[in-house]
Amino acid sequence: QVQLVESGGGLVQPGGSLRLSCLASGFTLDDYVIGWFRQAPGKQREGVSCISSSYDSTYYADSMKGRFTISRDNAKNTVYLQMNSLKPEDTAVYYCAARNGFCSGYSGFYLYWGQGTQVTVSS
Repeated sequence: QVQLVESGGGLVQPGGSLRLSCLASGFTLDDYVIGWFRQAPGKQREGVSCISSSYDSTYYADSMKGRFTISRDNAKNTVYLQMNSLKPEDTAVYYCAARNGFCSGYSGFYLYWGQGTQVTVSS
């Protein structure tokens, strides 16, 4: 059974950091591109970052560049999203997703999805 499980969300103050994890099971992670997306209340789901299966390609949405870092550990079947300098507008449910092919910030390309983890940035 293919499954993606996110963890690491929580409540953090503005300027703080969180590291999200995406654990894959039921398939070999290194065969897939993994993307992170987020959805805030009343807003559309948006692409945050993704990393290719061969490590050599990453994507970041403009508002995340310089603050977020995506990485993967294929041996642990896990992808991470390190989020620094968090802002209240980063508050959302964060999802990881998997697809074959190339790295993309477009959610429609992704085949498998996790259930999401809540990130709340507030003082």
